[in-house]
Amino acid sequence: MTVSIRRIDESFGRYEELLALIMGSFAYMDGVIDPPSSAHRLTAASLKDKARDEIGLVAELDGLFLGCAFLRPEEHFLYLGKLAVSPEAQGSGIGSRFLAEAEAIARELGKPALRLETRIELTGNHRRFGAWGFVRTAEKSHAGYDRITFIEMQKRLA
Repeated sequence: MTVSIRRIDESFGRYEELLALIMGSFAYMDGVIDPPSSAHRLTAASLKDKARDEIGLVAELDGLFLGCAFLRPEEHFLYLGKLAVSPEAQGSGIGSRFLAEAEAIARELGKPALRLETRIELTGNHRRFGAWGFVRTAEKSHAGYDRITFIEMQKRLA
């Protein structure tokens, strides 16, 4: 069995399942990060809007969603957001495949780098993104916070 990664297009209609995947994949952050994840504000309708406005990717095996990612073109970057891999599929290479797809799309769009943001508390994510070639480029705070709450990381494309 092979995991397929495909773009979310206008015929996609499984937003409730996609929302469940994101919520399940981000659940480990509850009680760890402050402020809470923006995933809690997502709905099936807002995901449909996100897929219309951004480039959505989904990883699937035998009809079951194992992961997703959303890519948003910016002036100098392709922003990688809501990268989620189901807990049972983590470590299987799906994240790396999303990254390779994001790099290919960035090149198609003429973007010289990828950009992402990750919470300061999620040091495992910092290490994973670092292993994928991302470097820390900024430390920032959410509105209303007087401490660093997230970091920006970028990966320059060759």
